[in-house]
Amino acid sequence: MPTYSYIALKNNKDIVRGKIDAQDVRSAREAIKNMGLLPTKISDDGAFDNARFEQKVKTTPIGKMKSFSLKDKIEFTQTLQILTSTGISIIEALVFLENNAESRAIRSVSLELRKSILVGGLTLAETMEKHRRIFGRVYVGLVKAGEDSGELDKTLGRMLELLKKQDAIKGKVVGALVYPIFVILLAFVVVTIMLAFVFPAFKDMFDNLGRELPIVTQMCMSLGLFIRQFWYAPIIFLVFVVMAIKHILTNDVTKRPVDAFFLKVPLLSDLLRFANYSNFLAVLQVAYEAGIPIVDCLYLANMTLDNLILKDAIFTATAKVQQGTHLSAALKSSNQIPNMITFMIATGEQSGRLGELLNYCITFIDQKLDSIIDKFTKLVEPAMLIFIGFIVLFLALSLYMPLFAAYG
Repeated sequence: MPTYSYIALKNNKDIVRGKIDAQDVRSAREAIKNMGLLPTKISDDGAFDNARFEQKVKTTPIGKMKSFSLKDKIEFTQTLQILTSTGISIIEALVFLENNAESRAIRSVSLELRKSILVGGLTLAETMEKHRRIFGRVYVGLVKAGEDSGELDKTLGRMLELLKKQDAIKGKVVGALVYPIFVILLAFVVVTIMLAFVFPAFKDMFDNLGRELPIVTQMCMSLGLFIRQFWYAPIIFLVFVVMAIKHILTNDVTKRPVDAFFLKVPLLSDLLRFANYSNFLAVLQVAYEAGIPIVDCLYLANMTLDNLILKDAIFTATAKVQQGTHLSAALKSSNQIPNMITFMIATGEQSGRLGELLNYCITFIDQKLDSIIDKFTKLVEPAMLIFIGFIVLFLALSLYMPLFAAYG
């Protein structure tokens, strides 16, 4: 039976070194954990220089940690899950990511995590908590649950599926909204060009008509001359609009009435609701399967909701669950969750198969979301054609109404 050298953490702070006989790395790792230690390095060749490795960690310069994109999170989690599931320690997995990850952000974060675990004596979840801005509370909470249960690799696998699902939902929603946004921007550019170059070209002709111009033509003419003189005005206006929208959607005071309004718009309301529900239920199911208490599951899942009205409703439902109300009854009382979902959750509670029924809920929500996006896309296309047609008609009438009046 081979002998393995190891470095481990005792009480999450003291570094312990030793040797242990085991059949393979996985068995050695389990035996070390049974001793009440957290293994950070396991080696069977005896060639690992502990002092030099720790000195390298202490002296390696740490640059400014870069933010994670969703793609970075997926790559990081996937690699970490694969390596830990084969018995490789967290430290070795982070070293691999530090040296081999394609993303510079992943390499930087892996280096900082490795340093904190080995030198600072922290667990992976505690280290991630220090960088919650990068990972988010949901990620940190699930990693902590995985470490506490001794099934970090399984929890990382669930987290990976969750991140891939969030990426897919994001792609669907963004894809549905890209077309109308593109059409609106294109219309803005076309109108600006028309006002700046076409209307001023007719100014002398209109002046020679000797008649007062229609009010809409006067407005377009004055606006066109203004844009020709101050060409940067449309750019400033566009930047101002984008910044104003961003502020409205990020400030809770202004976002709340906007969220309430969106929930009253037909079809758009369904799109936003089910996109939020999909993330909510996915996190709820992953957290529940990781062994987290149901109240904490609700708190974690609630963090994924973007709509403040829905977030408030779930927060109220969470308080009721904390007071002893069944999950299904609390969610039903919020008047925000579809009856199909609350019915399946109630069935899961009664049968003791809540995790399985939550998975069915996710499937139902995803199918519903796909149907809504398909319907939304089909209705948006003709709506955008009508929008463009109205703008063209308005500009054409503004331009030719003086000519029609002159020859009438």
